[in-house]
Amino acid sequence: MNQLQPNGAVSNSDAVPTMPSDFTDLLDEEINLAGGEFQEDEAFHGAVGRTMYDTPASKDNTVTILLPAEEIRRVPSQSLVRIKSRPLDKGGDGRQYIAAVVEGPFAEPDGLRADAPLVVTTTVRGATFTPRYHGRVQVEILGEEIDNKLVPPRFRPLPNSPVVVIDETETAERLRLLGDVTIGLAVGYESVPVSFSTERKDVLPRHTGILGTTGGGKSTTVSGLIGKLGTSGVAVVIFDTEGEYTQMMQATDDAGMLAALAQRGLEPQGVKNVGLYHLVGRATTNAQHPDRRQFCLKYENLSPYAVMEILNFNDAQQERFLKAYDIARRLMRDPKINPFSKEDEEKVFELDEMEEGYPRLTLQMMYELVRICADTVEGAENFDYLRVKAFRDNLPQIRSVIKEAQLPKVISSWRKVQGSLSRLLRLKIFDTPQATTPDYKAMTKPGRVTVIDLSDTDSPQINNLVISEILRGLHLQQDENYQASEKGESMRKVVVVIEEAHEFLSKERIKQMPVLHQQIERIAKRGRKRWLGLMFVTQLPQHLPDEVLGLINNYVLHKIADINVISRLKRSLGSVDEGLWNRLPNLAPGQAIISFAGMTRPLLVAIDPTPCRLRMIE
Repeated sequence: MNQLQPNGAVSNSDAVPTMPSDFTDLLDEEINLAGGEFQEDEAFHGAVGRTMYDTPASKDNTVTILLPAEEIRRVPSQSLVRIKSRPLDKGGDGRQYIAAVVEGPFAEPDGLRADAPLVVTTTVRGATFTPRYHGRVQVEILGEEIDNKLVPPRFRPLPNSPVVVIDETETAERLRLLGDVTIGLAVGYESVPVSFSTERKDVLPRHTGILGTTGGGKSTTVSGLIGKLGTSGVAVVIFDTEGEYTQMMQATDDAGMLAALAQRGLEPQGVKNVGLYHLVGRATTNAQHPDRRQFCLKYENLSPYAVMEILNFNDAQQERFLKAYDIARRLMRDPKINPFSKEDEEKVFELDEMEEGYPRLTLQMMYELVRICADTVEGAENFDYLRVKAFRDNLPQIRSVIKEAQLPKVISSWRKVQGSLSRLLRLKIFDTPQATTPDYKAMTKPGRVTVIDLSDTDSPQINNLVISEILRGLHLQQDENYQASEKGESMRKVVVVIEEAHEFLSKERIKQMPVLHQQIERIAKRGRKRWLGLMFVTQLPQHLPDEVLGLINNYVLHKIADINVISRLKRSLGSVDEGLWNRLPNLAPGQAIISFAGMTRPLLVAIDPTPCRLRMIE
């Protein structure tokens, strides 16, 4: 207490006493009696945080980690950490775990709720109030580490266990992100490329789905993968329904893409060794391409049951079509009409008409036989319309076979079948002399990229015919390639990209054409054993049936806002954590959730910009 002295001076009767001269010696003695100075456990050296106690809201296989404020930036989303329980002699269990950050990092004030009145009031009033704070992250346990190997966890990390951040090199190894084809960079890291290996049979031949809304970056992803797959020696065939990829052999000149490439340290360049096919009589969006070829379809490769589906025949019309088809099979065995080679005889012996048609049977032949049958039922005698020379030369014999067949008598159904085949003929895409079928052997050469330009067909039915026919041809060629590899040749790897997959494999299409899609499903299942992988690309994944989603093992998910679609995908992709699902509706263009068969866990990835030119489609 301060007191006034007679001389006017102020004295302090409560002044702090002077510290004894031997205080430090006494303090050292007390420290020694307590066991010496505090020494941090060696397990905590380099730790960025510690595990938290569990709460009633805790979930299995997840743990909360608390971090000092200065360590928050070292533990970004998706990073891997190592949790080291204390040794047995320190009250722990000595176990070690690898975990991934699935939520956070979040900053929380020490000793206060983030929405405490003191914090809220000072903030909204414009005052500066920044209490000390700490970080919090939620991690998912990937496994227990035993002898440097990751095994399924049997226990949980104990509270107050030290947490160490795993460096980027080990992270890439742990997440199995290494390979010769890079998709992009993992979000949350400075430079962790997300890649896959074209040598692994559990990755490349497995089918891939690239899904997302328009503008999400699917075309960038597809074109970038095509170029990198080709460089790695994989043959790529892409069905281009919009003509978007017909100029990819040239380097990009898009200003935004050039800036993104420069930021990533990549150079603009075109895709090498690109061939272009377009349907006979149809235009292409790159008529100046030096390696451009027209192709036609072979009617003999179409299953008669697929033809009936495509033409939407009712029961009566199917009966007449199959009756005419039986007559065609009989006539095609007649040496006067169709001299068979030994190879043709072998094909007929092994013929599966659910997969293909009769050898050498053309659409013109089938149309003329149906018309002769219809005219016979109607009693007509004029057959001047015949263009097939073998039919004109052997007309009496053909009419005799037809009369023996006991044709159904209702003429209207015959004329309906005739009219439908006539419409197919007018397309002029079958059996044309000025074009041949695609060269499947050349298309499957290592590093070859083939663009099938379907931009001028204006018909999903024609596109479906083309896709199914070329898929069948590639599958047969891969069977040959596989047999050759067993004799010592290098195995050819092929990836087929189907743009606008919802047009080809929608629920409605499958209902209308079950035989055609059963063929595709068989090719998809068998192709995985022959290094033939399919890549389905669509902005309308809600139209893909569960049967198709069941075939897909690898996913690239761009922005998807439809909650019903996300719910369906969750049932197919159980490995994606809830934090990533919550991000999916708000992904920026060029971002995607990647889930490949070879990866330890899915990741959010910034997709590499494409170095090649794309025709921007509005």
